[in-house]
Amino acid sequence: MADATPLIDRSLFFGDPDISGAQLSPDGEFIAFLKPWKQMRNLWIKRTDEPFDAARRLTAETRRSVDFFRWTRDGKYILVYKDEGGDENFNLHAVDPRAAGAEGAAPSRNLTGGGKIATIIYALPRNEPDVIYAGLNDRDPAWHDLYRIRISTGERELIRQNNDRIAWWHFDNDGKPRLAVRARPDGTKEMLRVDADGLRVIFVTDPFEGVNFQRFHPDGRRAWLVTDKGEGRKLTELILLDLDTGSEELVERDPENRTDLWGAVFSEASDSLIATVYNREKIAFHWQTPDWRATGDLLAAELPGMTLSLESGTRDDNRWLVRAYADNDPGGTWLLDRAAGKLTPIFRLRESLPRAGLSAQQPLSYKSSDGLDIPAYLTLPVGLGDKNLPLIVLPHGGPWGRDNWGFNSAVQFLANRGYAVLQPNFRGSSGHGKEFINAGNLQWGDKMQDDLTWGVREMISRGIADPKRTGILGISYGGYATLAGVAFTPDLYAAAVAIVAPSNLLTLMASFPPYWESMRTVFYRRMGDPRTEEGRQQLRRQSPLFSADRIKTPLMVVQGANDPRVTIAESDQIVEALHRHRFPVEYLVAPDEGHGFSGELNKLAMFTAIESFLAKHLGGRCQQDVPPDVATRLSVLRVDPASVRHQPQAAASR
Repeated sequence: MADATPLIDRSLFFGDPDISGAQLSPDGEFIAFLKPWKQMRNLWIKRTDEPFDAARRLTAETRRSVDFFRWTRDGKYILVYKDEGGDENFNLHAVDPRAAGAEGAAPSRNLTGGGKIATIIYALPRNEPDVIYAGLNDRDPAWHDLYRIRISTGERELIRQNNDRIAWWHFDNDGKPRLAVRARPDGTKEMLRVDADGLRVIFVTDPFEGVNFQRFHPDGRRAWLVTDKGEGRKLTELILLDLDTGSEELVERDPENRTDLWGAVFSEASDSLIATVYNREKIAFHWQTPDWRATGDLLAAELPGMTLSLESGTRDDNRWLVRAYADNDPGGTWLLDRAAGKLTPIFRLRESLPRAGLSAQQPLSYKSSDGLDIPAYLTLPVGLGDKNLPLIVLPHGGPWGRDNWGFNSAVQFLANRGYAVLQPNFRGSSGHGKEFINAGNLQWGDKMQDDLTWGVREMISRGIADPKRTGILGISYGGYATLAGVAFTPDLYAAAVAIVAPSNLLTLMASFPPYWESMRTVFYRRMGDPRTEEGRQQLRRQSPLFSADRIKTPLMVVQGANDPRVTIAESDQIVEALHRHRFPVEYLVAPDEGHGFSGELNKLAMFTAIESFLAKHLGGRCQQDVPPDVATRLSVLRVDPASVRHQPQAAASR
């Protein structure tokens, strides 16, 4: 590999960035952002015109990093979501950015009471900036009651007890609840108008259709929705729904008739539509007004070839933080002043990462076993050509999500180690139309898995992949696909890494968090129904656990002990089964993580182990040095498979 790009230290890919997640205050005076402190990402603040080294730390988290925060409407507080060890029971804390407290941090108050509560924020009303309308599932873990919470005092008022299977509330621009979403037991989703005397059904979608509320129109009578409802809609479109009559008005569909609407952007000042966004091979903005088209032209000229994201803006729409990135550049954040027509760089993300050593990500497509076009992305290592390379298939999670063009630390890390990386948007992936996502119904382990297999065959037929050095690595559904790959196509892969991976679809569905109740029937319709004998047999056949005796591919299993979505039982089951069959398997468990790793040391330890494992079995490059703290953490994560004792649980039968 003499012509390969130099090995890049893994910490530059997976260490916490020096600065990330910046958000502009509503008046534009301050920028809040995340920065490491004592090996945890904490919340910091600075004046917009100050350098970052003048920033002040607002939180003092030493056990788990801050991942999610947002400003209140008036900028008096910053709301921080915090869970314990990745269990996704998020409590909501209010931080006063102008006050000082212990260890230099600002005072923080828990607004939602603590304990096993998965808080939902429904609205921060513009006309009541000291109020949050939130959902709390402290009474019934499966359903959220509607509360009004005063931020300054923590005072809570129950507005509505949820006895109606309400999954969400939508508040209008005056802070009034105008729409509710009800999940019916049959999987149908109803949009309900909130009237003085009750709730009225005005819009209905079946389990295989989608509808997402965007915003209320300034006239207060209509609402923007993104939907693919109806036989005539093959792609999601932006519509306006009249709340009085239920009539629909088409606003926009993809002018190229290729892809779903990816998103819509609205003005904070006027509530008008700023832009529509489509994700074809790359994300593209369609600006909706002359002044925003001028802004778009400025961004395109200043940031050519970059994918854009409008991160946060001031209440007058004049100043915005804009993130821009590319496939081989993690990019950075710029301050946009629309009135002045000026774009100022604020910070580069992962500034020490050498961009010249990173790889291009190529969009492509290939045919499935039954003739579907499968969109995908291929990333090749720099300096090693495009022939006879070790290949890593990287299926995304969800599965009702998709891979996108843009910087991905794991992809670039693997490419730097000498691997070609294939990211297939297999059937069941979102963004490619209703028929494509519905083609994945009941197909876990079957046609969905076939789409990955045929991707490997395509790479081999093109001469890109060495057929003896193909591997698969995935997280969540991608982890399931990894286990399915080695169980159902045991001769295809030479190495596999399954991260938070379902192994038994019956126990997976039985252990869903209680607050997923609104989605349960949709899972049954899309995956298989464990309430029927036919469904149970199908799910058992599609579960890698029951084909564990066929697995012969070297396998690494990685799990967060507190994962509420894919519980540790899923990994314990497959590890115990493989050990029982005298199959060597490596097992990592993080005691302080959930569905994916958040902590810097945990991520570095995991990828240190993955890098060595793949190098051993696929022949890629490997960084030999391991910092002492990472080595110590890895020793904590490693679990002896012989010690695993899975405790059986009841399979799903509701």
